[in-house]
Amino acid sequence: MTVDLMLSIVAIGAALAAAGLGTAAVIMMERRARSAPATIFSEVQSSTVFLFDGDHLVDSTPSAKAILLASQTMGGAWIKVLAYLAPHFPEFEAQLLRLHTEGALTMGSAPSKGRPMILQAELRGGLTKLVLTDPESEAETPGQDLMAQRAMTEELDFLRGAVGKAPLLIWRERGNGDVVWANAAYLLRVGDVGEAGQELSWPLPRLFERTASVQGMSGQRQKLTLSGGRAAWYDLNMVGEDDGRLFFALPADMAVQAETALRDFMQTLTKTFAHLHVGLAIFDNQRQLQLFNPALLDLTGLPVDFLSMRPSLLSVLDAMRDRNMIPEPKDYRGWRRQLVEMEKAAASGLYEETWSLPGGQTYRVIGRPHPNGAIALMIEDISGEMLRTRRYRADLELGQSVIDQVDEAIAVFSEAGQLVMSNAAYGGIWGNDPSGSLEDASLRALCGQWRVKSAPSAVWNDLEDFAANQGDRTVWRAEARLLDGRLIDCRFAPLAGGATLTAFRVREVSGTTKALLDAEAALRRA
Repeated sequence: MTVDLMLSIVAIGAALAAAGLGTAAVIMMERRARSAPATIFSEVQSSTVFLFDGDHLVDSTPSAKAILLASQTMGGAWIKVLAYLAPHFPEFEAQLLRLHTEGALTMGSAPSKGRPMILQAELRGGLTKLVLTDPESEAETPGQDLMAQRAMTEELDFLRGAVGKAPLLIWRERGNGDVVWANAAYLLRVGDVGEAGQELSWPLPRLFERTASVQGMSGQRQKLTLSGGRAAWYDLNMVGEDDGRLFFALPADMAVQAETALRDFMQTLTKTFAHLHVGLAIFDNQRQLQLFNPALLDLTGLPVDFLSMRPSLLSVLDAMRDRNMIPEPKDYRGWRRQLVEMEKAAASGLYEETWSLPGGQTYRVIGRPHPNGAIALMIEDISGEMLRTRRYRADLELGQSVIDQVDEAIAVFSEAGQLVMSNAAYGGIWGNDPSGSLEDASLRALCGQWRVKSAPSAVWNDLEDFAANQGDRTVWRAEARLLDGRLIDCRFAPLAGGATLTAFRVREVSGTTKALLDAEAALRRA
């Protein structure tokens, strides 16, 4: 039993060892299969080959992949290949269209593009094969990836040319601030700043202050003083590197000039607004105060330090309310709602209101929109104007009450022939009050009414001619008889400014005459 058990253990061990060796062999074969290049081209392929199905890249050689990786063109592989080959081969895209009819073609690069290249294009089985070779390089160093090297060399030359022609200053500094590389624009500017004939030293001369670059703050604006006293402004931008910093200095002369012009313009506006008696406050699109004049301080009583902090529109109105410089509302919530509505109305150009303040002043407040959503708020003290208006109205009312106490019927017409005023006695004689109706109250219209209510007479025609005459006029009188038999004395006189006065008075009659007139009027009514 012991020998059989040992034989069984040996057999099991041999089986396990064989299984382990088989598994290891399979794993090694899989790894080799995975590490093999997934391409139909040989690794020692010397030419640069692209294989396309339409515009989809099916396969390519290592040198072709290097060209694609070096390309800075945005897009797919077909776009990158076109961008690389089109400058070297004239009418490259037009030539490719011949593939559908000819099946294969060969093109040579333009002589002006340096060393010659040959492009072989073939269309077979729906696939487009592009083979790019450099005959001279292939003859000199066969087997090397020369096309990839050429692509990288061309890319390097292009980048060097672009950096050298860049209109901005580019330089690199070490961690200690030494300038170790600079582009052509930087070196030319060094010649403008330094003395004539001064040679370059190492490290390269520094244009900007060391503190400006060591701080590493992007967006700094620095000034250079050139020969002749001219000034050049630059905006500095920094990109950190492992062993130093890369700087870009963008010309900012136009921006500085624009900002200076804007500042001068704002100062001019400020000086102009300083002489206005109207309080002016300009708020930006965020409703922050940007500009105000001294009259605003006098009208609102707000301190200058508060306004200099650029408060919001609502904060300004709140501060005015605390000083009783706006009409006191019935409730605070309603007042706040009115402020928001006022802001909206001012933004649409519709806000204009008169504020009667608790202190007796009267302000006219106007809100006007400006470009970019800004608002200009204008506050004007019209207390004197309102006082004069009230006095004028009081004088008119007083004058009206005075002429209403006159027994003589009076109607005054302006130079244009419009009724200016009439008294109560006028309504008693003619039976209406033209100043209180919406009908036409011109002299011509009232003369028509007077003709209808009186016996035929030429006096009304003469009156129209008298009012229309703006020459030398004198007072004249006439008589007219009403349809009820009353005789009225008429008086017409010129007034200042071309106005005309018409006055009517009923002539007194005896009792017998009055009785006869009443009887005649009764018969007429019957």
